[in-house]
Parts: sequence; structure tokens; C-alpha cells
Amino acid sequence: MINLEVPRKFGMLVRLAHQAAGEVFRPISRKYDLAEHTYPRELDMFAAVVDGMQASGQGSGAGARGVRRAADTATDTAVNPVADLDADGGVRNGTNLSSVLSIMEMCWGDVGLLLSMPRQGLGNSAIASVATDEQQARFAGKWAAMAITEPGCGSDSAAITTTALLDGDHYVLNGEKIFVTAGERADAVVVLATLDRSRGRGAIKSFVVEKGTPGLTVVGCEDKLGIRASDTATLHLADCRVPKENLLGTPDIDQGFAGVMQTFDNTRPLVAAMAVGVARAALEQTRSLLRDAGVEVDYDRTPYTQHAAAAAYLAMESDWEAAYLLTLRAAWMADNNKPNSLQASMAKAKAGRVAVEITLRCVELAGSVGYGERELLEKWARDAKILDIFEGTQQIQQLIVARRILGKSSAELK
Repeated sequence: MINLEVPRKFGMLVRLAHQAAGEVFRPISRKYDLAEHTYPRELDMFAAVVDGMQASGQGSGAGARGVRRAADTATDTAVNPVADLDADGGVRNGTNLSSVLSIMEMCWGDVGLLLSMPRQGLGNSAIASVATDEQQARFAGKWAAMAITEPGCGSDSAAITTTALLDGDHYVLNGEKIFVTAGERADAVVVLATLDRSRGRGAIKSFVVEKGTPGLTVVGCEDKLGIRASDTATLHLADCRVPKENLLGTPDIDQGFAGVMQTFDNTRPLVAAMAVGVARAALEQTRSLLRDAGVEVDYDRTPYTQHAAAAAYLAMESDWEAAYLLTLRAAWMADNNKPNSLQASMAKAKAGRVAVEITLRCVELAGSVGYGERELLEKWARDAKILDIFEGTQQIQQLIVARRILGKSSAELK
């Protein structure tokens, strides 16, 4: 049975993440919002500390790297080998849960700076999800970006046109990827490409393409509304030869889309955690501003018997709590070896929407103070929007949820 109190053993990790968000991220948040495309050098030392914590086992799940999963040879299912075991051998609170808890705290500080942390990219989560032990060891210490979106393909990842053709001991990749988070700064990129366009989604596979590989070119970076501390690149692949050992998962087309979907099941709760973190930051700042204006939020009174701003705050807070609990549930299920595709999409859909609505409403409640740059409320509203878009838009998440609940295939419900 799931207990949604923060496990005591994660208390230190949560406190350290919150301290880092307050002392490292917040002080430089506005600086790198105004200096887009400038790498935040202050993150190098902090990233080294996170690496040390993870290597020692004291910080499993710190940052946004995600979770290492391995195959259980007895059941051929994904399990988390570093999670805690209870007395009867059942997996309990592990690194999926600790990851989302630490990300929530870090994004209370700044989403863009979290996405800029070396070796904590979404591509690292993909590697953690489906890489073999040998691949995990080979790519250890590398900062990996994730390249899915194309000029003609967004949320429908099955429509990918980038190709990967086997030629001897290499796959030859050709195509273009856009909106690649950390695509310029990362050491490697996890590229989704198709082995055979005529075979549909089953032919979509993930390939680790290391920077410096001939044929991989960073074309440029986007100027963005939010998460401006993070670079968002366009990549071009022209006859890019990648060792066949860099294919993540199985090359068997008959195995289908499972490897890619397992990656999403791992990364969507992480993005939901980012949304929960930035929304909480906006709520806390707004409550402080309301208090300064003489408006107190009273939990002992019904919303409709107190100030309208206080009633609006209570409604937002209840919405936030639902997103928070859904996110914990998705992570907890992964730690307990339970299929969580439905719950991952529910968490991503709810948290992404809630973050956008809460941050914008907080700007509104704060008036001119919220709209100006003296406070970070307007920045958080800009940062929040991407969390409802990448790793699957709001509409795609709702479609996935509907398919799962109704028992419909992608061909039956579009």
C-alpha cells in the first residue's frame, strides 16, 4: 500500500536539494534568464557534488538523471535494483521516488538551471531506462540530451522520419531534430530513428550519438519564452555512422515500441515533478505577497467566507496537491515494479496543466508586482509553459489516458 508521506530516509536528500535550490539556483535565476545561451558556470561545482552523492549511494535519485533499470531474468520485467526491499522482498521506496522529490525541490529554485545541469539530461533518463549493463558502464559520466521532435513530427513520435540503416557494424542515421534540450552542451544525444518507415512505430529505436561523431551537426539554438538558462538546439544528421552497439534496447522490430515507451514512462514523472516544483514556488511567493497586503489564507474557514484572493489561493493549492500526489504515485509504482504508463501520463497531464494555470493566476493575484521583474513570478509563468508541452503535450497525455482506460489501441482511438 502506498504511503504518500515523504519517506524518512529521503529527508536529508530533500533538505539538501531545497538548500541548493535556494542558495545556488535562486540567486542566479534572473541572471541567466536575461543572458540566454550563456552556460551557467556556477553549476559545474554543484553537478560534481551531485555526481559524488550518486556514486557514494548517498544521493540516489538526486538531480534529473533518472533511474537505472535492469531486466529481471525470472520475469523479464523491469525492476529497480537499487530500491529498498521490505521483509517479503517487495520493492518499496527507491530512486524513482527520490528522483521526483529532489526535482521538485530543485525546480522550486529554477527549472532552466536544473535542465542545464551536466549529466542530468533527459537522455540520461532514457539510458537509465533501457540500456544494457555494458552500455550503462560505457556511457557513465556522459551528459546525454534527448532528440525526438522533428520539423514534421511532434507529439506523435511514431511519425518519426529520421532513418537508421544498418551498414556492417554501424547504423547510418539521416534526419533533422529540433527543440533538443541541452542539445548544444551535452556530450551525447539519444536520437529516436526508424529502422524501416514501412514497419510503423515498432521500428522506432533509440541510438546514443556521441558529440564529435562525423555527420552530427548542431545547426543553432532557439530564442525562447522560458527556461532560458537551458539551451534548445536544432541538430542535423547526415550519413552519421553510429556503432550498432549504441542502439538502446533490442533491434528486433517485432519487439515493437516498448523500449521507447519505457523511456517515456520514466521521463514523464520527472517532468511532472518539475511542474510541481515551479508551481509550489509560485504559490509560496504569492501567499507571502498576499500576507504583506493584509490577506490571510484561513484553512479553518470555507473559501467563500474569506477574501476572494484567499479563496483563489485555496483552489490553486488543492489543484497543486492533486498533481503532487499523482506524481508521487507514478514514481512509487515504478519503484514497486508496477506498470505505470497510465499513471505517468496522468501525472504529466495534471501537473503540466496545473503549473501553467497556477503560475499565471499567481501573476494575476500579485498585480503589477507579479508582472514586473522585481519578483520571479512572471519568470515562473514563462518557464511553466514548456512543462505542459515537452515529453508529450497535454492533448497527447489525455489521449494516452483515454486509450488505457477504454482499452483502445492507437489505431482505434486517434
